[in-house]
Amino acid sequence: MNIALLGYGKMGKAIESIAESRGHTIVLKINEKDSDYSFHNVDVAIDFSIPNAAVGNITKCLENNVPIISGTTGWLNKYDDMVALCKAKNGTFLYASNFSLGVNIFFELNRQLARMMKDFPQYGVSIEEIHHTQKLDAPSGTAISLANQIIEQSDYVTWQLGQTTEKDQIGITAKRIENVPGTHEITYASNVDNIQIKHTAHSREGFALGAVVAAEWIVGKKGVFTMKDVLQF
Repeated sequence: MNIALLGYGKMGKAIESIAESRGHTIVLKINEKDSDYSFHNVDVAIDFSIPNAAVGNITKCLENNVPIISGTTGWLNKYDDMVALCKAKNGTFLYASNFSLGVNIFFELNRQLARMMKDFPQYGVSIEEIHHTQKLDAPSGTAISLANQIIEQSDYVTWQLGQTTEKDQIGITAKRIENVPGTHEITYASNVDNIQIKHTAHSREGFALGAVVAAEWIVGKKGVFTMKDVLQF
């Protein structure tokens, strides 16, 4: 499989290593300053760029009939536009806030726990995420996904960056610490006890592997997908 990497930072390099170890070829490497390139001989593109480049990268792929896997966060105010463009072009688009296989299992645990906790209003929920200091957006896309999953399963209506005293809001604390790949913790706290679930990433390799697995899965398909489709949860 011939892969284009849109964004060739630390994640791009990790994806390159995993992809090549699985027998794939990286035929194109693009950074945010590159604009004059073609998708000749590209089977699938993987975007781990920066927030202000993601929409342009996804658009260019869809307009050139190239399946696009996007793991860039911080641009989701345009997500519906990209979905509409994908459908209009009969294209192929998969976005995930986190490609780690472990995190996607964690997502399912979060949904199930939120469903269970809905009937126990004495527990208030909060989210804490920790990432490396180079991460540009806060809260993380993964934390936002976790909050939205809880909202779908409960009486919460929104989330807020930082602590909150509003009963219908989920507070998300975002910390930036050197050399932390990614930690996410959900806490349900009451006066008598706490219930917590936590995912801790040890390296970028888990995210890179998930992105390559998604790219392998998506080739030959049409439509808008998520990691739930890839993992068949």
